[in-house]
Amino acid sequence: MNQLTPKDWMLIKQRFTPYLFLFPALLLLGLTVFWPALQAFYLSFTSYEDITQPPQWIGFTNFFKLWRDAVFWKTLENTFLYLVGVVPILVFAPLVLAILVNQKLRGMNWFRTAYYTPVVISMVVAGIAWKWLYAENGLLNQSFKALHIFSDGIPWLTSPDKLLGILPISLASIMAVTIWKGLGYYMVIYLAGLQSIPADVYEAAAIDGSDGIRKHWEITIPLMKPYLALVAVISAISATKVFEEVYIMTQGGPLNSSKTIVYYLYEQAFSNLEISYACTIGLVLFLIILGLSVLRLVISPQEGDNLTI
Repeated sequence: MNQLTPKDWMLIKQRFTPYLFLFPALLLLGLTVFWPALQAFYLSFTSYEDITQPPQWIGFTNFFKLWRDAVFWKTLENTFLYLVGVVPILVFAPLVLAILVNQKLRGMNWFRTAYYTPVVISMVVAGIAWKWLYAENGLLNQSFKALHIFSDGIPWLTSPDKLLGILPISLASIMAVTIWKGLGYYMVIYLAGLQSIPADVYEAAAIDGSDGIRKHWEITIPLMKPYLALVAVISAISATKVFEEVYIMTQGGPLNSSKTIVYYLYEQAFSNLEISYACTIGLVLFLIILGLSVLRLVISPQEGDNLTI
């Protein structure tokens, strides 16, 4: 039987030492993320309304119920509208802000701070503040009345009516809060990308006659494609998982016009105690987010992976 030499022991030590450092983190993730996820996957195939009794295996019954659930499809529609309404703005508006605050002008640090301030504000505080602004006698409606515009006020959070027959007013009002709070965060990501572009690239472009808006179209946007892809996926996943704004401002009303898929999951789990049905909704949500993540890899398989922020 061959005995291991000191060199062999050294190679084994070098190979397994990184895993020893990873073990505490993997153990923590296993207990708090992976194991609960596997339990939720199992519970989606069971009936678990009575938590004092063990779950009963029912196969795909919850999925058939989900397929026939009109409220679920409504929340899925609202979530899709949220994606379409929020993501394009959060992809391009922060880029414009980043280009503006990247200028070497006096007072730009103040503007950077001002734009980033909403990011550090708690969503609970922001939601309550915006709910006051949206109130019937809130600042927005009072301002419109003073200007003799919409003298009856706008039911920002209390009307199921739709703008242009597509987007509910209550959902649009919540989307505005998400956009307001996310602009500064994505602006900082773009700012990091802009500052990594060498200044001589713009100088060479200016010599060739590319200046003003044209230089950003021909140079900035192509070089910022990895950051655009990153922000698009991050903002899309965040919009898909929106919860706090809905819970604080409307709780899904009126008439489910602002209810999103995550809020519906919460409602089923903690209000109706439909634990297994909520796990089924969570599994669908996981597949949606997984699809968005795979889409990011397809759109930017190399540039996005090499991003360093």
